[in-house]
Parts: sequence; structure tokens; C-alpha cells
Amino acid sequence: MPYDVKKLLEIMLKKNISDIHLKANSAPLIRLNGELMEASSEKLSPDAIRSVADALLDKEQKKSFESEYDIDFAYSVEGLARFRVNISMERGNPTLVLRVIPTKVKSFEDLNLPASVLTKLCSESRGLVLITGITGAGKTTTMNAMIDYVNSNIKCKIVTVEDPIEHYHFDKKSSISQREIGRDAKSFEMALKYVLRQDPDIIVIGELRDYESMRAAMTAAETGHLVMATIHTVNAAQTVERIISLYPPHLEAIVRSQFANVIKGIVAQRLVLSKNNSMLYPITEIMIGTSLIRNIITEGKYSEINKAVEQGSFYGMKTFDQNLYELCMEGKISTETALENATNIDDITLRLKGIERTS
Repeated sequence: MPYDVKKLLEIMLKKNISDIHLKANSAPLIRLNGELMEASSEKLSPDAIRSVADALLDKEQKKSFESEYDIDFAYSVEGLARFRVNISMERGNPTLVLRVIPTKVKSFEDLNLPASVLTKLCSESRGLVLITGITGAGKTTTMNAMIDYVNSNIKCKIVTVEDPIEHYHFDKKSSISQREIGRDAKSFEMALKYVLRQDPDIIVIGELRDYESMRAAMTAAETGHLVMATIHTVNAAQTVERIISLYPPHLEAIVRSQFANVIKGIVAQRLVLSKNNSMLYPITEIMIGTSLIRNIITEGKYSEINKAVEQGSFYGMKTFDQNLYELCMEGKISTETALENATNIDDITLRLKGIERTS
């Protein structure tokens, strides 16, 4: 691996940089506290980019990249850290994005996540728990914190299906089998087809991408397993709609009932800048599978989910706006940040002025 790139990766860790972007004929870009900026004024040549890509890829990965033009994998620098790497083609040249994978899995408290709700969801004996959000919202970090909590506190068998494996987990109280697509299984579909024969108590799916993976998750949840997975959606209501839409229309009523029966919780995430601009805080929207939520899903009244979440604090539920208000009142984020990230600006403005909404 070229010295200058390794040096830049070392700087990433020291400066708390989350991502680095390398593209031919452009200066390297870094992402710090969510903001993208140039790391230097020196532009990288196509040959330099190719040499970096060549150094990162092993023989099998090179074959895959040459045929697919896109590849995701995890890369380790001994004594430094692990990085999640994406290499794709852009204008005939490879382009790279590297993301730092923290070497230590942090606790819910360390991550400023709602520990009481997440520990309860992790302790469920069966059902479906979903972590949602856009790319870069911290879904995988939260998922690995949940895996570590189970591993540290519950005696069970955990099987994960990931693409790629970001954090390596080692047996504590639990027995963990981590399977990586491309190395340990040919596809999510094939891995999930046989996962029930591996005697798992908990199944972790790196990402629900399509009908097949969702169907496998639902089947596992229905047959007495706890399934935890991530999915690219922005909030609880959209997550429910997205999942139901994966199925053929003539099965919608059946699927609504099945999903309502297995869903234990949806934790949607976003990241916002702290008041002193020194870190990113996760804000969460939490939906718990209460009887009211199950009825709403069964009847297909998705527009009522947000109101039920807003009024479900007794069960640990909260909306993004409620969490933004909490962080603002605690002095962790600014009023401007709260308003910029609010779903309902008028509502949160009234809250911040001390006027509760009455309807």
C-alpha cells in the first residue's frame, strides 16, 4: 500500500475523520463531522488511483471488480484499523471511498443511543427488529452495538450474514458465526436459505435489500427466531410501507398481518452536528410493536403511525422531532440544528418556545 495513502489513513484516525474519497484528477476528500472537504490541494493521477486500488484488492476481489466494475469489502491495516472500502468505475478510472470502522464496539451509552429501549429489543426471544436510515446514518454501528450487548449478556447462538463483515465479534456469553457474502456464501439469498438449519437463536442480516431477503427474515421471525436487520429507509412509516411494497399486490393484506405479528421495533436514525461542532449525535425515531401499532399496520393505515409513535412514550417510542427537542433542551445541539433537521418545523418551534401542540 503506498506510503502516502497509509499516512492519510493514520491522519483519519487521529483527526476523527470518518471517510476518504479518492478520484482520478481530483484532490482527496475527507468527511469530518458530516462535512466533506479537501484533504490537500494535490490532485491524484489515474495511475495513482489504480495503484491504490491494486494494493487494496486481493486476487479474487480483482477478478470480481474486473467483471462487475463495483465492489464492497473490508480492509485491515495491521496495527492501525479496519476500513470499509467501495471501489467503482467513473469515467474509465477507479474511484475509491474508504470508511473507518472503529476497532472497538461502543456501548449504547457511549454512542448516545436510547439504551433502555435497545436493551429491551435485544432481549426479545423472537420477532423482527429493524434499524433504518440513509447511508452514513450509523445503522451498522448501532447494529454491532446490539450484537455486542447480546453477546455480553445472553447465552445464545447468533448467525450474521453481512456484506462485508465490518466488526469481528468473538464469543463471550454467546456463540457467534459471521458469514460474509462472496467469501462464506455466494449471495444473501443462498445464505438465508440455509440459515435456519444452523440452529440460530438470533439472525442478523446486514441489509434487507429485496423481496427474497425480506421473505427470509419474516419466515425466520415467524418460526421463533429474533431477526435483526438494517434497511435503507428514512423513518418508521416509510419502513413499513417499503416492506409491504416488496410483495406482490395480491398478497398485501396477508403480508400486513404477518408483518404486524412479527415486528418488535423499528429504530430509525439520523446524525446531527453537536452544539460545539466537535461530534455527531444520533437522533432516533423509535416505533415499538404495540397492539395499536399492529392494528394500524394490519389495516394499512400507515399515515397514523407517526401520531401513534408521538403518543407512545410510555412504551419508549419517540419521533425524530421529540428527540431533537430533547437534545436541544439538554444543550447538546443548537436550536438552528434542531430546526434544520425537524420533520415539522412549526411544531418543534412551538415546543422550543414552551408551547405544546394541542392537536
